[in-house]
Amino acid sequence: MNQVMDVALFTEVFVTLFVIMDPPGTVPVFLGLTSAMGAKQRNRAARQAILVAFGVIVVFALFGQQVLHYMGITLPALQASGGLLLLLVAMELLTGKMEEPAPSGNKGVNVALVPLGTPLLAGPGAIVATMVFVQQTRVSDDGGAPQLVAIAVAIVLVHLSLYLSMRFANVIHRVLKDSGVTLVTRIAGLLLAAIAVQGIATAVTEFVRMAQ
Repeated sequence: MNQVMDVALFTEVFVTLFVIMDPPGTVPVFLGLTSAMGAKQRNRAARQAILVAFGVIVVFALFGQQVLHYMGITLPALQASGGLLLLLVAMELLTGKMEEPAPSGNKGVNVALVPLGTPLLAGPGAIVATMVFVQQTRVSDDGGAPQLVAIAVAIVLVHLSLYLSMRFANVIHRVLKDSGVTLVTRIAGLLLAAIAVQGIATAVTEFVRMAQ
């Protein structure tokens, strides 16, 4: 099996990304962001969000270092910008603005792209972790196809877990009803705000460390 895939590396990558991207934890936020959608719209938003997140992770895995270096962007800057965007979304969830009808019919698409696909799912933490694993594989003496296969399979399975979590959010919605979803939305907004502030604080700390 190790000749085809590095099982130890697969386990490390899968556990790391699973913890960072947190499929069970995305359910309340997903319900909050899609509370005004029907079941079919919510399922489509889940598929789109997973495709966006997977695309972002793959692009950064392959070209992340080059892209950031070319544009002069540091990892703390990427983390801070993601935190600010999530904070804006959290405010909308807490105030109920996210539940208001959109002026156009593209609300589901917009939510699936931002903030669901990125930076909520494919956020700075997941991007950096993936870049580090790929970089370690490239510089290691035994780096090769089994290591790359392990990383690829782990990424695919984590995104499959994310999709299943959001796909079965409809079941949770039927159990909670609209009033329960409203409560979950407010809680999700609070949790998302905490995640955003923590991301900004971590980025500021890293900026300070780099300046010393």
